[in-house]
Amino acid sequence: MKYLLQTPTNRRLFLKKSAALGAGFTLALVLPKYAAGDLQDAAETKSSPGSQPDEANAFVRIGTDNTVTVIIKHIEFGQGTYTGLATLVAEELDANWDQVVSESAPVNKERYANSMLGGQGTGGSTAIANSYLQMREAGAAARTMLVAAAAERWQVSAAKITVVNGVVSHNSSKRSATFGELAEDAIRQQIPRQVKLKDPSDFTLIGRDMLARKDLGKTDGSAIFTQDIQLPGMLTALVAHPPRFGSKVKGFDPKPALAIEGVVSVVEIPTGVAVIADSFWQANRGRNVLKVEWDFSSAMTQSSADQMSDYKVLAQQPGLTVTKEGDSNAAFARATKIVEAEYEFPYLAHATMEPMNCVVQINKQDVQVWHGCQSQSQDQAAIAGALGVVPDTVKIKTLFAGGSFGRRASTHSDYPIEAALIAKAHGGGVPIKLVWTREDDHSSGYFRPMYFHKLKAGLDGEGKIIAWQHRIVGQSIFANSRLAAYVKNGIDPSSVEGAKELPYQIPNVSVELKTTESPVPVLWWRSVGSTHTAYAAEAFMDELARAAGKDPLRFRLAHLVDDSRYKTVLELAAEKAGWGQPLQKGSTRGIALHKSFGTYVAQVAELSINADGAYKVEKVNCAVDCGVAVNPDIIRTQMEGGIGYGLSPILGSEITIENGGVKETNFDRYKVLRIKQMPRIDVHIVKSAEAPTGVGEPSTPVIGPAVANALYAHTGKQSHRLPIGDKIPR
Repeated sequence: MKYLLQTPTNRRLFLKKSAALGAGFTLALVLPKYAAGDLQDAAETKSSPGSQPDEANAFVRIGTDNTVTVIIKHIEFGQGTYTGLATLVAEELDANWDQVVSESAPVNKERYANSMLGGQGTGGSTAIANSYLQMREAGAAARTMLVAAAAERWQVSAAKITVVNGVVSHNSSKRSATFGELAEDAIRQQIPRQVKLKDPSDFTLIGRDMLARKDLGKTDGSAIFTQDIQLPGMLTALVAHPPRFGSKVKGFDPKPALAIEGVVSVVEIPTGVAVIADSFWQANRGRNVLKVEWDFSSAMTQSSADQMSDYKVLAQQPGLTVTKEGDSNAAFARATKIVEAEYEFPYLAHATMEPMNCVVQINKQDVQVWHGCQSQSQDQAAIAGALGVVPDTVKIKTLFAGGSFGRRASTHSDYPIEAALIAKAHGGGVPIKLVWTREDDHSSGYFRPMYFHKLKAGLDGEGKIIAWQHRIVGQSIFANSRLAAYVKNGIDPSSVEGAKELPYQIPNVSVELKTTESPVPVLWWRSVGSTHTAYAAEAFMDELARAAGKDPLRFRLAHLVDDSRYKTVLELAAEKAGWGQPLQKGSTRGIALHKSFGTYVAQVAELSINADGAYKVEKVNCAVDCGVAVNPDIIRTQMEGGIGYGLSPILGSEITIENGGVKETNFDRYKVLRIKQMPRIDVHIVKSAEAPTGVGEPSTPVIGPAVANALYAHTGKQSHRLPIGDKIPR
């Protein structure tokens, strides 16, 4: 089978669906599912001498052309998994970096499961964390087998053989061979049950700057995204979704759409009416004239402002207990000073550069799927369930994705199911490409939930926090989804993460949650619960510091828990920013600290403020402790990207709802950070020997409170509602 891939630059690539690297050595390891930080022996997969293990389920493939292909079980959407995970293999293999290429793994939950998520998928900044040992052991095992093959060929001791930069050598006899030359002999070797990993002092690739990235093709247009897929006979589908949440199709007249040249059919699916045509523009024209009668009997009538008003009422009464330490009520009774604050957070769109899309072809023997798949196991099961087929018959080709920020990891597999059902309704084994426009993406969800936070704290006579009460009101992401089992005793962990575990030592703490119901579909958004909990906690800390008459940095340091990593990043960011030193006239600074996904981040934001109140974030000093720094360049770019992403909801991003429908349907109303608003960012990576943790999300929640606290330092008025806007709030 061949399929044609159309690139944005109109160059065409023909790729055979085969192992294109020639015969040779394919190493397929069944490695254990690692708990975080655990080192276990690699399990053995036996194969008869000379046989080829299943290439579709390998971690490392070495071809006779000397190419080392690393199979990546995580999606690449700009966060660097193709580079980071390949680095781990290449380090232990002692490969030449130029001979290493990355390739997306097929769907195989048993082989490619994310040990921290349960199934095959990417999220929670876990790619490096869950694969650190696994991929290193895969590289070390391949190296051991190559050395054994060389020792057998040259009749020398394996202990006398070295591997450097992709060349296997026996120095005393002056013999050497490339990986490709040894590949066919190496496959006959026994896969080692145990391997010895390098001491970090011997790393040559891990921790190295300026490694060429392996997610190639993004700068010259040759990278393949879902929109680039063009299959023989393929049709394009657009869906007319209900204009209000909770409404559904009552009836439709397909005739006007079918009258458009190129429109092939119109079909109803549970989420709307799909127009199928020869091209996107024909489908779009057909959808524009399609006549749909909507049933609004169960439609949402509230606005988001109405919802927030309800949230505020709910917050007046206690919620379900998330954390309870000590006796907050008794501590409040003896407090010298009590401070209260409320914070409002709107719905947010993910606003990915590439809106949602998916290609599905239903064949007699299988279902072929192409898209930027973030949750392979979940999407495979969901598509199989929707079509009534066995999950193993659903074959997903994971492509590059133009961003996700959580959107492509839908708990409902919404758009892949749409594509599958449209392909089934159209029939005939025809490949269907479903395309969501920007308006579809912003009008139909899924959004970061809206939240309301109510905080109260008591200070003693020395300005120390002795009581902390935090109530959170908002919608659950896990509830009413396939992952509802994660809700324990009514508590959705994604609603309270970052609030239930503060970096501060406070003797009496109460954290409560009230979960609301709404027809608005919600989903995790980059850094999930910490998007709002970090802001509420860190903005409140500055209010408490002012009430105590303390410097915000010193106030935080005085309350830190017994974890030196918090102190290190906080002091490092402050030092690099010149905290405490005089500022230029019209400038101000703010500081914030937070840990998410195991990574410690502190930031100091420096702002300039004009006479008319307009402000600009000029500079951010970001200190990060993410354990072993596998690739410092990627860590820096992820910190920078996360900060830029986190600035959007500070400066303008907001989804508002009126009469059950979304107002901000495109970027003319949904404001995102512009390049001219991007600050200079200096990232300072703490050197560490701790197990690596994630970097894709942890910088995002910290920038908001750092900016708000800078404005607070200038105006004396804290920002209690997001977005703040690009002028000082009055």
